[in-house]
Amino acid sequence: MQVVLHPHARERLTERGISEEEVTATVRTGERFQAHSGRVGFRRNFPYGTTWRGRAYATKQVEVVAVEEPERWVVLTAIARYF
Repeated sequence: MQVVLHPHARERLTERGISEEEVTATVRTGERFQAHSGRVGFRRNFPYGTTWRGRAYATKQVEVVAVEEPERWVVLTAIARYF
């Protein structure tokens, strides 16, 4: 299934330190959960091992909220947590 980024999601990726490849991998292979308003969430941890905003982190967790349309997922937003 195709993964498409809504313009809002695409704008936020750089400021949150997330790549398009991480978003796609999260939707395709991440843990799936029910999000609010009938949306679907996906969560996946990635090895990080570098610094983000001056602090070192071993893991980056990417969480994506999307809606399912015929033949594709439309990603509405993506959030990163570092730990």
